[in-house]
Amino acid sequence: MTRVAAIDCGTNSVRLLIADVADGGLTDVERRLEIVRLGQGVDRTGRLAPEALERTFGAMRGYAKLIKEHGASPVRVVATSATRDAANRADFVTGVREIFGVEPEVVTGAEEARLSFVGATTGLTGVEPPVLVFDIGGGSTEFVLGAETVENVLSVDIGCVRLTERHLASGVTPRAVAAASADIDAALDRVAAEVPVERARTVIGLAGTVTTIAGIALDAPAYDPERNHGARIEAARVHEISRRLLAMSHDERAAIPVMHPGRVDVIGAGGLILDHILARFGFSELLVSEHDILDGLAYSLYESSSR
Repeated sequence: MTRVAAIDCGTNSVRLLIADVADGGLTDVERRLEIVRLGQGVDRTGRLAPEALERTFGAMRGYAKLIKEHGASPVRVVATSATRDAANRADFVTGVREIFGVEPEVVTGAEEARLSFVGATTGLTGVEPPVLVFDIGGGSTEFVLGAETVENVLSVDIGCVRLTERHLASGVTPRAVAAASADIDAALDRVAAEVPVERARTVIGLAGTVTTIAGIALDAPAYDPERNHGARIEAARVHEISRRLLAMSHDERAAIPVMHPGRVDVIGAGGLILDHILARFGFSELLVSEHDILDGLAYSLYESSSR
């Protein structure tokens, strides 16, 4: 058994998994999430904002303390869409190196998708291959199709933070929703051309947009990852919830029991992306996984240490 630590720094959140990994699977020791909005303004400025970097480094310092307390090693830190897009990503790399003592990996969308696929599918029951996994992030959405191994991977630049800042920040008007929808549809045209999604027998959705909407669909009194994991949500229910979220005020969304405060202002765009994915490809339902790139990172660390 190996105790490892994985950190995933995305556009909206920075997350930590400390886990004991063995051939039989993975056991959580700590799983944490903080909304830091690292990607604040990146779509517009092309740079990571100083205040966003400081929020992120603050969360990471707390994670570094937990890693030390639990004696986890090795450690792997990955950064995804916002950092890929930023001209000043060297500032991020330097800060991470000082905090964790390891070089962060600014992974490609393809590598992000592969790690998410491994994390999502390992140990999940009711999965009939081929499997399509999609991960709706803050800045991008990854699609990966595979069975025994990954066969097709694509990352497209639609995410809940990116589309909120680009189209919905000044209000959810019909014109704004139509503009966001046009961006989503253009990205899904590319998915349709490059990934044979029609082969999928199981569709798995990952990340905060999916798990939040799952909690709403399940009418959960509080966010419950164990209840979410493995749940099947009908496309018609997703459509209903997506429309309702876009029509709600900020305070109404904030009052939803499963809503993380950091998702209140971006969940409308996230729901729109999810709804369009299911509708475009004719999926009648999706399988929800609470396991994702963090779990894929943990398995990769175990495999590396076992060689």
